[in-house]
Amino acid sequence: MKVLIVNNMAPFVWGGAEELAVNLQKNLIIEGHDSEVLRIPFQWEPASRISSQMLMVRALELWNVDKVIALKFPAFYIRHPDKTLWLLHQYRQAYDLYDVGQTNLSPGQEGNDLRALITNADNEAFAESKRIFTNSEVTRRRLQKYNGFDATVLLPPINDPDLFTGGRFGDYIFAGGRVNGMKRQHLLLEALAHTGSNVRLVIAGPPDSPADGDQLREAVERLGLGNRVKLDLRFLPRETYAEYLMNAAAVAYLPFDEDSLGYVAMEAATAGKALITTSDSGGILGLVKQGETGWVAEPAAASLANAMNAALADTALTRSYGRGAQDLWNSFDITWPKTVESLLR
Repeated sequence: MKVLIVNNMAPFVWGGAEELAVNLQKNLIIEGHDSEVLRIPFQWEPASRISSQMLMVRALELWNVDKVIALKFPAFYIRHPDKTLWLLHQYRQAYDLYDVGQTNLSPGQEGNDLRALITNADNEAFAESKRIFTNSEVTRRRLQKYNGFDATVLLPPINDPDLFTGGRFGDYIFAGGRVNGMKRQHLLLEALAHTGSNVRLVIAGPPDSPADGDQLREAVERLGLGNRVKLDLRFLPRETYAEYLMNAAAVAYLPFDEDSLGYVAMEAATAGKALITTSDSGGILGLVKQGETGWVAEPAAASLANAMNAALADTALTRSYGRGAQDLWNSFDITWPKTVESLLR
């Protein structure tokens, strides 16, 4: 079967969705299928250009393709008679983020018209899809609430699991992945200023923009944390990233209301690392259970500082949380062969 994976692209931005697409392609090929990834350029600023980009995707014509698996807005607008959605997220600025005032849509009639256009176009794309999967329960509930479509949760497998075995219990907390305001690495720095001097932090990953990196460097200097923080702000080789994670005492990941469990959290659980997150971080709360697999703090510096202190204060407890995270992740029994089979039904 010739299977085309359709995803968006923002030039020089690489994150979990891009990793998922290329690893889905790899595993479709392993299972004996032909597969390619079609990455469609998408720029969300200015918002006034979104409608023309939606139309561009809708107008694309495919041939020599047996099945399409589409992942994100507006890539899932592409037409095909056998299209399955593995929905990572919609354009949230027209949905839940709009409701809480975190949107780039213009106020007034112009913004309302664009929001209605997105909702109606989404509904049309969902209705024509053969099957709809979501990457988490959070995404499934959002789809049901705003669009009235049900879906099956299909959690993504982790990639390169062999990289996340072994390691040691180190003397720092690791925060990995893309660096931006929604991932809230800056909040970890604010919290670190309230911890004991024995607590150290490693933040590693590519900033989405120069300003994102500058924000962290400024905070380290302003808070006087230079001797307790390592910033490795670049696109890391996979082995370097895994080494940071494997040798940490615990792993912190606190995005704002993220859709998925998050690769950082899944990889940490695979490695048997305790997890630190916040009560408003979304999908990751399916993996972080207070007092079982880690700590769920409030999204405030003082509360996070308590969790970070605890992770370094009691080695036995932190190790036990890591084993709990590993056991919970393993209980999900998520593998690429099973995932591919579900997507191709």
